[in-house]
Amino acid sequence: MIIDKLYDVVKEKGFVCLGLDSHLDYVPKYIKEKYESVEDILFNFNKEIIDATKDICGVYKLQIAYYEANGIEGLKAYIKTMKYLKELDLISIGDIKRGDIAATAKEYARAHFEGEFEADFITINPYMGLDTIEAYLPYLENGTKGIFVLLRTSNPGAKDVECLITEGEELFYNLGDRLKEIGNKYVGKCGYSPLGLVVGSTHSEEATKIRDRFNNSYFLLPGYGAQGGKSEDVRKYLNDFNGGVVNSSRGIITNYTKYEDGEEKFREYTREAVIKMLEDIRGV
Repeated sequence: MIIDKLYDVVKEKGFVCLGLDSHLDYVPKYIKEKYESVEDILFNFNKEIIDATKDICGVYKLQIAYYEANGIEGLKAYIKTMKYLKELDLISIGDIKRGDIAATAKEYARAHFEGEFEADFITINPYMGLDTIEAYLPYLENGTKGIFVLLRTSNPGAKDVECLITEGEELFYNLGDRLKEIGNKYVGKCGYSPLGLVVGSTHSEEATKIRDRFNNSYFLLPGYGAQGGKSEDVRKYLNDFNGGVVNSSRGIITNYTKYEDGEEKFREYTREAVIKMLEDIRGV
């Protein structure tokens, strides 16, 4: 099952989920000078990052908006990056946050689990209702794919919906209980379900309760670093540094810009950012 593969990869290489939020402004000049098309620039930027970190990072998340914003060429770079990750047997997350139902959701599932945009995991927004995840469940049942469903996000506006009080507590707890019940049908050998949850790592006061309550749910944890998530908070969401992956995007892929020799040592500084993140969260 894909969830067992994810668990094993994290056990071997660590919990960093490297976010390829690849904006043209982030790309070193030497890559822009070497390639002409947006497709080639973005793909080779991603390729350099992947090649520099693939032995210490087994999970890569592509936020599709950064590619859609560049039109067809951007989407071609997204496709090529996904294929490259597959060639290297690395795990990919398509951060697409789809939230539709019925026939439309089936087409999203086909596009991102079978088509040119194929990823191992994708992100889903369930706040239109639980029928938003139905089209993806057959892929979970056959063990080939997984989803990360938005539960408790790190943005300030989360309080407008996710934290509304229902049945005596915040809505997201009620939602999480129902998602956990569905996910129980697909638990892998590792003890986790491929129906994972997106939980912002910025809510330290809720961390222990969320981890204990959704004990068989694998977490995708955004918010570390720039958004305010601290290492001690992140550790509360992990079980022996597994049970979740911690996303960082700009903090890693633009790390080279902090240094005078950043351009010539782009790969080294990218790799250094991953290592520092691993050490910080582990408390080394």
